[in-house]
Amino acid sequence: MTLDQYRAVADKLLDPFIDAADRLGVSPNGVSVVAFGFAVGAGGAFGVASRYTYILGAVCVFWNGWLDLVDGALARERGVSSEGGDLLDHVLDRYADIAMIIGLAAGSNDYALGFAAVTGVLMTSYLGTQIQAVGLGREYGGLVGRADRLALIGVTGVLAAMTTLPTVPTRYLGLSVIGWLLLFFAIVGHLTAIQRFWGAWSDL
Repeated sequence: MTLDQYRAVADKLLDPFIDAADRLGVSPNGVSVVAFGFAVGAGGAFGVASRYTYILGAVCVFWNGWLDLVDGALARERGVSSEGGDLLDHVLDRYADIAMIIGLAAGSNDYALGFAAVTGVLMTSYLGTQIQAVGLGREYGGLVGRADRLALIGVTGVLAAMTTLPTVPTRYLGLSVIGWLLLFFAIVGHLTAIQRFWGAWSDL
């Protein structure tokens, strides 16, 4: 969890976006839905897999991650934080993860790696909430948090756009840059899930 620890720093930059949401009358849940829309847009753009759509997908990933910070900050600012809002946010985040990873896998034809990656990401998130459900508190431990995943997806989208240039190799050791990202998510996701399970099991 590299970038998640800087959430407090990012929160200080959110005031203009919170003010804009207030002026537009957008609710925190509304911001969550808009953020999810950007994730779906990213998945679609990655699925098309052209130079410009990879860049577009990377931009959409950025806005998904940024608005994912805005919704929580807006709820706290208005004093309307609720379990319902938290539930909606988590559900939309999981569907957002699925949309982006499926888009990456479809655009690169790395379906097996996409399956391994999405199950790793979902199991990591599932273990975090399931550990909370058995009374041990929400578990955020692991090598890669959601903020890190979004940053890696965005950077990889830009790199994938570069590989469409004729002078840049499209594959490295048999995998595209997206294939390597999916492989990384698969390995780290499942290792993190196992780590969380073992730590919780030891605490029970």
